[in-house]
Amino acid sequence: MKEENHVDLEILRHSTSHLMAHAVKELYPQAKVAIGPAIETGFYYDFDYEPGFTEEDLAKIEDKMHELAKMDIPIERRVIKRADAIEMFKKMGETYKLELLNEIQDDEVSIYTQGSFTDLCRGPHLTSTGKIKAFKLLNLAGAYWRGDEKNKMLTRIYGTAFPDKESLDKYLNFLEEVKKRDHRRLGRELDLFSIPDEVGPGLVIYHPNGALLRYLLENFERQEHLKRGYKFVVGPHMLKLDLWKKSGHYENYRENMYFTKIDDIEYGIKPMNCLSHIMVYKSSIRSYRELPLRYFELGTVSRHEKSGVLHGLLRVREFTQDDAHIFCMPEQLHQEIINIIDFVRDTMAIFNFEYEMEISTRPEKSIGSDEDWERAERVLKEVLHNQGIPYEINEGDGAFYGPKIDVKLKDAIGRKWQCATIQCDFALPERFDLYYVDSDGKRKRPVMLHRVILGAIERFMGILIEHYGSRFPVWLSPIQAILMNITDEQGEYCKVIYSKMMEEGIRAELDLRNEKLGLKIREAIIKKIPYIVIAGKKEMETNTLTVRLRDGGELKDIDATTLINRIKEDIQNRR
Repeated sequence: MKEENHVDLEILRHSTSHLMAHAVKELYPQAKVAIGPAIETGFYYDFDYEPGFTEEDLAKIEDKMHELAKMDIPIERRVIKRADAIEMFKKMGETYKLELLNEIQDDEVSIYTQGSFTDLCRGPHLTSTGKIKAFKLLNLAGAYWRGDEKNKMLTRIYGTAFPDKESLDKYLNFLEEVKKRDHRRLGRELDLFSIPDEVGPGLVIYHPNGALLRYLLENFERQEHLKRGYKFVVGPHMLKLDLWKKSGHYENYRENMYFTKIDDIEYGIKPMNCLSHIMVYKSSIRSYRELPLRYFELGTVSRHEKSGVLHGLLRVREFTQDDAHIFCMPEQLHQEIINIIDFVRDTMAIFNFEYEMEISTRPEKSIGSDEDWERAERVLKEVLHNQGIPYEINEGDGAFYGPKIDVKLKDAIGRKWQCATIQCDFALPERFDLYYVDSDGKRKRPVMLHRVILGAIERFMGILIEHYGSRFPVWLSPIQAILMNITDEQGEYCKVIYSKMMEEGIRAELDLRNEKLGLKIREAIIKKIPYIVIAGKKEMETNTLTVRLRDGGELKDIDATTLINRIKEDIQNRR
């Protein structure tokens, strides 16, 4: 959710984090405080408290916060000598503050005091606790001190704050909607996937319905890429370490990679698919007449992610990208980027996503010349400007080999997700000595575009589940229709209709259990099946069907052929 008056909101939330720490120290004096910043959605504070906090404790802390806010305690800033601050926090037993102070080079530091609570902080803060009106503590989490797994695990309390109760209530309602749409819960309900502890964190196992959903997305991808002139390639899961060193991945990206050794030769498990595609390009001499070459791979990659950031399908350690690399002449670059943008536009329209674009520029760790980076950034800006597409600049967040256009899509409840990206790369063609023979017979350097449309299939599936609230459009629904009888007498009739649907490519299921119809309908509704097809004595006698639609509507006295044609039309039009 986007907030107005961001600076004031940040001050409010930072002040509320101090109010929370104040309440914790009042209730649990033995707790040690670590850090408590404002964040985009609220604030948090980390505590070293040996028994640990519970949900019941959160309620007590929040009550104490309200009590302290009503007291309208002045919040006072003081600048003192660093040595005096060290002495003061030493007496207080606040070891984490001492660690922070030992890293500060300034002779003086600022502290904030409100009643019995004093904290080391740059500020700024509100002038009194009474100005903190609307807040809510949300949840508990574990967090390593300084984000380092070698350090002690602390307890993190998350909360949020707003200028008024109306804004707070609106945000809390939003969180409830997020909770209802959580893809991990819906994934269990629809039996789509699991991530068992026995297998390992961040490693997904797809159940039949989830594997089918993934197949549908991947098949959609293959068809769309073939239509746009891409050639399919497949590369290995690991390549010799020397290649990763040559590309710059080892120097700039190795903390995200896994490595192994075979016959005393070191290999890197691929975190990206680009090197295999480069090898395809290098496999023969290329003429300018062949360009552009567009190589596409649904390539599975592995990246080392810390356990604390793993999150269902949205952040995993092994995933499949709809990865493509385009090799083109410099004069073809603009059009190829436009083609990719058109591909993104078409795809986002199919899934009913709104989106924004931003250009991410050169990061601190990078390869390539200043001139090539400037050329690449200029091309991306020119294309977006000429296409009339507004964009933001995201300083320093480009890939290490080139700047990129990032597409931030917005889901049904307004959250933004990074999926599609277009990266412009002059560096890797140089490092791997890629060339094509131009019309004048001279060797010239191609430009390389790295791009994904959906991004990681796993992540996109997680986003889709939450975007649709598991109510997938008919073409993506693992089960499109379920046929159920009222009594055993209609069993054979249902089987005949089922066979016709399967022959027409409709994904149907039979529910001929000797259960009450109401129970069978309720179970189908929970599974979000688009067409619930019911056959009783009347339907069998008239050779018709009664259909309950997912939106609550009904189709009565419809014949099987008409129903099948309706479902096929939904599939064909991707509804």
